[in-house]
Amino acid sequence: MLTVLAVLPIAAILLLMVVAKWSAALAGGTAALGAMVLALTAFEFGGDDDPFGPVEGIVGVLARAGFVALTVMLIIGPALGIHHLQQRTGATRALEAGLSRITPDPRVAALLIVWFFCLLIEGAAGFGTPVALAAPFLVAAGFKPVTAVVAAMLGHASAVPFAAVGTPTLAQLAIVDYEPLELSWAVAPYTAVVGLVLAFMVARLVGTLLPTAGPPWKWMGVAYLAFFVPNLLIARFVGPELPSLVGAIGGAAMFIGVVRWVVNRRLRARVAAGEDLMSPEELAAEERVHEAAEETIEADREERHAPDAPPMSFLAATAPYLVLVVLVLVTRLVPPVKEATQSWTISWELFDHFSEHIEPLYHPGLLLAVAFVAGGIWQRAPLKDVGRAFEKATFQVVPVFVALVAMVTVAFTMSESGMTTELAVAAAATGGLWPVLSPFVGALGTFMTGSATASNILFTEFQDQTALSADLDPLPLLGAQGAGAAIGNIICPHNVVAAAATVGLSGREGEVLNRALPVAAVCLAIIGAMAWLIV
Repeated sequence: MLTVLAVLPIAAILLLMVVAKWSAALAGGTAALGAMVLALTAFEFGGDDDPFGPVEGIVGVLARAGFVALTVMLIIGPALGIHHLQQRTGATRALEAGLSRITPDPRVAALLIVWFFCLLIEGAAGFGTPVALAAPFLVAAGFKPVTAVVAAMLGHASAVPFAAVGTPTLAQLAIVDYEPLELSWAVAPYTAVVGLVLAFMVARLVGTLLPTAGPPWKWMGVAYLAFFVPNLLIARFVGPELPSLVGAIGGAAMFIGVVRWVVNRRLRARVAAGEDLMSPEELAAEERVHEAAEETIEADREERHAPDAPPMSFLAATAPYLVLVVLVLVTRLVPPVKEATQSWTISWELFDHFSEHIEPLYHPGLLLAVAFVAGGIWQRAPLKDVGRAFEKATFQVVPVFVALVAMVTVAFTMSESGMTTELAVAAAATGGLWPVLSPFVGALGTFMTGSATASNILFTEFQDQTALSADLDPLPLLGAQGAGAAIGNIICPHNVVAAAATVGLSGREGEVLNRALPVAAVCLAIIGAMAWLIV
């Protein structure tokens, strides 16, 4: 009976969000209230066996939930601020235009957008922003709208576990007691393996841009290695903040270098053989790409009310991300700096039981805030644009904060009252089958909440307790949770609706889901099989 009651908060979130179409904040708040009622009654939370009373227990849970949600918001806020400032200054368009000019092969230029641009924006800002940014540009470059949205959805997913400077994995670390390197390395191998599936599908979709040439398999292979080699190394030796961001920036630089070398070599060979430098189809496709780039530059000039202003340089457009990478590397890899930034800790404790802490100088939120300001200075952004970007990001995180507080409250109430343990014991009865199911739980959480971070907050404690109850190693299951939550982004209704609206597909979101669901199912099955083999 207790097991049935323990599953009710999760079932309520599912029904209210998926069936009743409630928002994450409203559904989470309702589930949190119900979880508290169950905790105080059926599970005797704050009773004689606890060192605190019922009121103290509720206050303690809410205090922890608010604090954890705030630490996540300190990352989301400036990350979104950078994103909005990039849009206002024209840096986003400069990035798109610069990428389109690197190669005459439109398929390779498309890979730079679908793969590296999406991975970069996801690694820096997260929360599905690259899909809405990339899809319109892909349509302008010649993709069909549905194909553009699906390609962007698949292209950004590999960066999700370490998106927004590691936010989804850092959210897990706020709940369970493991070292950052342990957890980042638990997630990374899953992502790298399913990344092969995502890369395969991206190459097929990109091939539709120039059907007679077919999918760019070799170039996709280079792009895959260029991203995942640094991604895996950083996850193994540095931590969860930078694998996606550095993998995207470093991988793009490596990929562009290889592209330019190959292009120049082919051009020299054609000149030596007396052949045309480009085929008619390549010329037509290149013209489409360049027209799209010119349109984005012109739109940038009009938006800035400066028709004669030169477009922003590619280096300046990447300024906030470059500053952020340098700051994170210095604070993580230079021992004296690391010790200094970790020397100041803010901590609190309530009722000798509930406690949390934060290291403000070491926290990614401060580094993102510095990168936001430094990027604006580097790009010579008007103070008005900086202020409006800050304002827009601040208003945008308010509903996210409410939703996260609600979801964290559900997770902590279930954990502190014993509901999570009750579910874990029941789930452990599946024995060796549970690792196969664990990534589907992560994907379900993202599908419900629209956020891999929220999914990890909701289910990390559950995965940890289930593993311990079944006498399994928790880390592989926590990694499967994080990887599964990332794959959930492919089919998350929030992302689909937002991206579809940017390319005029409102009302046709089902077409996107129909093409994305099989890919997500294959990826989740692979993660489950890997978790089973590892455990």
